[in-house]
Amino acid sequence: MKTLDLSSSASSSSSSSSFSFPVLKKIPLSPYLLTLLAPLALVAVLYGEEFFFNLGKPKLNTAPVVSTTDEKKTGKLPFAIGKTEDGCDIFSGRWVRDDLNRPLYEESECPYIRPQLTCQEHGRPDKDYQHWRWQPHRCSLPRFNATLMLETLRGKRMLFVGDSLNNGQYNSMVCLLHRLTPGHTKFIETNNNSLAAYTTKEYNATIEFYWAPFLLESNSDNAVIHRITDRIVRKGSINKHGQHWKGADIIVFNTYLWRKGSFDDEKKEIVRLTTEDAYRMALKNLVRWIRKNMDPQKTRVFFTSMSPIHVTSIEWGSKAGGNCYNETTLIEDPTYWGSDCKKSLMRVTEEVFSETKFPITFLNITQLSSYRKDAHASIYKKQWYPLTKEQLANPVSYADCIHWCLPGVQDTWNELLFAKLFYP
Repeated sequence: MKTLDLSSSASSSSSSSSFSFPVLKKIPLSPYLLTLLAPLALVAVLYGEEFFFNLGKPKLNTAPVVSTTDEKKTGKLPFAIGKTEDGCDIFSGRWVRDDLNRPLYEESECPYIRPQLTCQEHGRPDKDYQHWRWQPHRCSLPRFNATLMLETLRGKRMLFVGDSLNNGQYNSMVCLLHRLTPGHTKFIETNNNSLAAYTTKEYNATIEFYWAPFLLESNSDNAVIHRITDRIVRKGSINKHGQHWKGADIIVFNTYLWRKGSFDDEKKEIVRLTTEDAYRMALKNLVRWIRKNMDPQKTRVFFTSMSPIHVTSIEWGSKAGGNCYNETTLIEDPTYWGSDCKKSLMRVTEEVFSETKFPITFLNITQLSSYRKDAHASIYKKQWYPLTKEQLANPVSYADCIHWCLPGVQDTWNELLFAKLFYP
């Protein structure tokens, strides 16, 4: 096996360019394989333990962080019923306490939340994380209107595609709509193509989730069992999953980076890429697929930015050695981002999406979620593996600081999605 290292020399641990990502190539004529390396082993372990599915209107505006279309040229976007006022960025704001209107639903009344996210059921003693509302600086978000959403989806298909973070957003959307159709719904799991679907008979609508953690074909495509230490994707292989996405009327993508490894293949050569180049390659594949398979006059396409993790307490000024465990307050520094890796990957996303004429709406949830170190599942979730005595004695060692309790932060992601769908 030959390795060509194209990454820059090692730099500080906070810079994403310090990580390299091998692209595996079969000789000759094999498709390239891309290996994606996540910065922390803890992230890989927590992702690896996930089980698949257990399954009025204020004027707004935002100039999206990523603008990919000229509305004067394309006309009115599908499903839009209004327009936002100039000068308002709904992704820039602050969290405000709201005990009157929060939470938007109760954990106990939504049977479709995965057990990794049901924090009250698994013993979380407080509910403060459920009572925060996102308030943009220069406007207000429209109140989530489940009736409008269901009427819009009548006879249509909404699809979330990506990893477990997108699965959480899908769970949130189902819970937000379930209140209106509790007795006329059906929930389906189809593991052979990594699909879960929530259907409503009254509206003939489906809300679906498709497991494709890298969007491209990968050795982590089994939604229930996927390897932890050797995760890679195959360049140019998006059609393997994409065939299941065709026909969606509203589609929400996300992806992030996991741990490196090897793809079961014969002769191969490893070409190493920087984090940014690896991410760019995946997004370019996605953009090409969208352009070839989606009709901008009928379909709305969204891309959710990276969900932040809170595994290093020193990043927000606490003493070293901690993480999200026992955190019940928000980060108040308005400039807080966590690691610089997120900023560099956001720039890559902007660069790639700005090159396409197909309107892709970017949901910038990264910084607003970065303030919410209080809202992760932490230790209050189903543990798929027995915990050791050492772990039990040190909860920080097994706290999940990646996934989010529901109800909680991901309901806000769907409020932002709602705003951008109807008020682009």
